[in-house]
Amino acid sequence: MRTRFTGVGTALVTPFKKDGSVDEAAVRRLVKRQIEAGVHFVSPCGTTGEAPTLSHAEKLQVVELVVNEAAGRVPVLAGAGGYDTREVIALARDLERIGVDGLLSVTPYYNKPTPEGLYQHYKAISESTALPIMLYNVPGRTGVNIDVKTVVRLSELRNIVAIKEASGNVVQMSEIIASVRPDFMLLGGDDPLTVAVMAIGGRGIVSVASNAAPAEMAQIVELAERGDFAGARRLHMWLLPLIQVNFIESNPIPVKAAMAAMGLIEEAYRLPLVPPSPAARDRILSVLQDLKLLGSAARV
Repeated sequence: MRTRFTGVGTALVTPFKKDGSVDEAAVRRLVKRQIEAGVHFVSPCGTTGEAPTLSHAEKLQVVELVVNEAAGRVPVLAGAGGYDTREVIALARDLERIGVDGLLSVTPYYNKPTPEGLYQHYKAISESTALPIMLYNVPGRTGVNIDVKTVVRLSELRNIVAIKEASGNVVQMSEIIASVRPDFMLLGGDDPLTVAVMAIGGRGIVSVASNAAPAEMAQIVELAERGDFAGARRLHMWLLPLIQVNFIESNPIPVKAAMAAMGLIEEAYRLPLVPPSPAARDRILSVLQDLKLLGSAARV
């Protein structure tokens, strides 16, 4: 039986209109498409959702749209992280009132806290909410790594239930899985490592690629969950060009360009993100054509 935040959770993009406002109708369409394609949970307002450019009010706006459209059909794991513990706590409390099922909380970035600072940051958030919390470790973006010892300490707090591990360090992930309590879950945060992470005991992936290819990413994880790693590898290798092209430039630039080409959203970003270069766009379109994903949105 699947637990609450296992399998594929889509790190949802935030669709904008050309005037820069949140495209509410597109948010609802994306959530509907994700659910109908078989993803296991959705995660708005994270890295892929351009969270640093969203105001507090806009984060609540997006998450409320997602919660209402999901309507309990899949859990909603909302982004609530940042470099100011007080602001994260305020956001967490507001998200809890909206009715999210859990929080995905990225490490503080820029101010580079010590391991003790990380522990106290997450402890304060944990004490402020009854919601389950998934830690989010992505040192390539934040400049700070949650080491194994700190993850183990945090896993002992009542409502810190999981970690999204995007360090790329499979040895560190293995050590976490070997050291935490049995019901504490590790999910991958890098699509290229999905099968590898599940092979060492990971419970799924918070995925960028599933924005464009939700059914395919769900199938990869479900095959791995059943122990069919040969089948999971075959589908992973087929989808690998899309997974790789999503990071040809900074995420979420490529995935939003791909989704716009598929007719899912308007292609709109917030500064400091800009549209992909002509060379990157050509590569994105080539991958979509090769995988026959152009026009696939119409089938969902």
